[in-house]
Amino acid sequence: MDIKSNSFLSIEQIRDQYLEQQTSVKKNEKSDVSFKDIFAAKARETAGEEIKFSKHAMNRLADRNISLSDNQLKRLNDAALKAERKGIKETLVLVDSLAFIVNVPNNTVVTALDSTEAADNVFTNIDGAVII
Repeated sequence: MDIKSNSFLSIEQIRDQYLEQQTSVKKNEKSDVSFKDIFAAKARETAGEEIKFSKHAMNRLADRNISLSDNQLKRLNDAALKAERKGIKETLVLVDSLAFIVNVPNNTVVTALDSTEAADNVFTNIDGAVII
């Protein structure tokens, strides 16, 4: 009997099939963003919930004579939604020449800076950045 002519798979063929299955499973894996985070972001997006400003952030806006246009506010909201989808908790959002630190789970701007205050270009206690 000739072994090469039968229909058995070789070890190499089985190995290749197994490895191909493993790589296709890895391609389908998603990031570690939880369903809860994605659901909350979608719910907030459809509800049209706007970002809030903390008392500190409101004082900073007033002290630094920063006023936001409707377009800039919409972009800030969009940036917060993007950060939430990525699982970011504290994010730096750059809108034009303005910088905002946003607490994403609370959907709240913690502080605001213009280009003169952000001259050092050092931001601490953030885990992500969104540039709009």
